[in-house]
Amino acid sequence: MNTSQDIDQIPEAALAFLNAGEGVALATVVDTWGSAPRPVGSQLAISSSGDMVGSVSGGCVEGAVILEAQDAILDGKHRVLTFGVSDENAFEVGLACGGQIRVIVEPVINDGPGLTPDKLRALVTARAGRRSVGSEIDLTHGAHQIVHEASPATVSLWNAGKSGALGDRFLALHLPPLRLIVTGAVHIAQHLVPMAEAAGFDVTLIDPRPVFGSEARFAGRMIVDDWPDEAMEVLQPDARTGLVTLTHDAKLDDPAIEAALRRDVFYIGCLGSKRTHAKRVQRLQESGFTADDIARIHGPVGLNIGAKSPAEIAISVMAEVIQVLRVSNNDAKGVLL
Repeated sequence: MNTSQDIDQIPEAALAFLNAGEGVALATVVDTWGSAPRPVGSQLAISSSGDMVGSVSGGCVEGAVILEAQDAILDGKHRVLTFGVSDENAFEVGLACGGQIRVIVEPVINDGPGLTPDKLRALVTARAGRRSVGSEIDLTHGAHQIVHEASPATVSLWNAGKSGALGDRFLALHLPPLRLIVTGAVHIAQHLVPMAEAAGFDVTLIDPRPVFGSEARFAGRMIVDDWPDEAMEVLQPDARTGLVTLTHDAKLDDPAIEAALRRDVFYIGCLGSKRTHAKRVQRLQESGFTADDIARIHGPVGLNIGAKSPAEIAISVMAEVIQVLRVSNNDAKGVLL
């Protein structure tokens, strides 16, 4: 049995299984009570040969879901499963502190009202185009509909940017993947890029200097060798995008910062001392940016944890990105799934 750490690419994994000729089932957490280890909307893709990608809980609950998925692939019928344990048994089965979860298991069927190959492809296509998309699922009858805007029943969930159950229906909402744009292929970036990837971000590194942004230094990573203003125009950062500038060079950092300030990115962090940042602020003011605009910038970048080495600085930066993402008012704007 193979597993994957990429818990944000579950529909894509399900489609890959399907394209390989496998039977496929998709399991989704539709409700949680207590201290469940995975949030509502978490998914697990299971193939007929037993491969899986994603997670709905962990422990033996995961195993039970996989067995049910195998049966669903064979009989073509969805099922809604409820798992709950007492506190004394919680750790053994992967449900902390007496948690409970409810999971729907949907086989991918060739036709009918359920999850079909065409619906799965439509979901993956929308996600690839960075478009918000939802799956409205009838928990009783198993009907599955791909939607691109809210219905009267689901408008509250769309506005909150969250998956959730409303009576006998469930909305699995897929928002565009989180992105982190990093300007400057410096030593800190060599640590920051893999950290951000491990946290589930799509990372793009911008540096027009070939000696810095080389394949040897960043093997297999997305490196854009355009000037930052040109690169940002192509990348079109949005509310699920963060920017970190690391070059100390105003010719490279400032165009990226200015492009981000003109858009609703959720995070802007800039490397440099307080003196460097003060000069940056002055340049931005002279370019017409307001105090409110400039207040969006985290500078010096990163949480103040006394970081010294490039790796420690990268940790402090990534910690601040996550803090802004998870703790700030971005939740209310639907930045998170």
